[in-house]
Amino acid sequence: MRHFSAFRTLKNLLGATAAAGLLFAATSVAAQNTPGVLRVSAIPDENPTELQRKFKPLGDYLAKATGLKVEFTPVTDYAASVEGLINKRIDMVWFGGFTFVQANVRSKGAITPLVQRAEDEKFKSVFVTTNKDINKLEDLKGKTLSFGSESSTSGHLMPRYYLLAAKINPDTDLKRIAFSGAHDATVAAVGGGKVDAGALNISVWEKLVAEKKVDPAVVRVFYTTPGYYDYNWSVRTDMNAALQKKITDAFLALDKSTPEGKEILELQRASKFIPTKASNYGDIEKAAQNAGLLK
Repeated sequence: MRHFSAFRTLKNLLGATAAAGLLFAATSVAAQNTPGVLRVSAIPDENPTELQRKFKPLGDYLAKATGLKVEFTPVTDYAASVEGLINKRIDMVWFGGFTFVQANVRSKGAITPLVQRAEDEKFKSVFVTTNKDINKLEDLKGKTLSFGSESSTSGHLMPRYYLLAAKINPDTDLKRIAFSGAHDATVAAVGGGKVDAGALNISVWEKLVAEKKVDPAVVRVFYTTPGYYDYNWSVRTDMNAALQKKITDAFLALDKSTPEGKEILELQRASKFIPTKASNYGDIEKAAQNAGLLK
């Protein structure tokens, strides 16, 4: 049985500090102190090629809006995105709700979420399976289940939270739990028969179905969680206020009625971006504490 605890989360984050340091070793000064450059990253909740493809038009747009050279800096795991922002090796990160909470707690409140997609006000996770005998959360007892990354809001924290609410402890009531590392990898694990079921981000699920990369008649959704706040674009609170405003205004100005806005919003799977604030993620923090993933 694979056991996951708050201690392990802390251990992973601390260990990732060294890894993040190696990853960004070429950057000897804080990113925000590098004249004319805005370094941006994102939690690796999809494969690196897809993340780069999604970001390119947005990066070009932000470069025009801010007058800065925008560089996308990929990270190896969720913890590295947290450490990169806190240690000033990255200026802005696309966080999930839980990674934002981790960064905010680790930095003692020094992280500011700027914007989120309108869809992130009531985000959801889905549980999927190919097993005809699994039709509700309780049917997972004695089965195998894959989460996404250990630090994923929609791929681990909230699915775990709702399992516990259904009186199912993943660590003791399931035969085995695994962590695929990304939402699309979870679907592949379920479809390939490596696990009986998986939990992932509803947005990625809908994209995979729309792109016909998964057959929903074979891999099917058997449970959808209630809504919760999730992803946002965050910066360090000490970022120049004028730059924060330029970035925020640029996101808020994206409009599907323009060719550029349509392309960017569709790639980001957003109808529009809206302002957000740290207090929106209070329930995520409580869920993490209740699930034993944050102290």
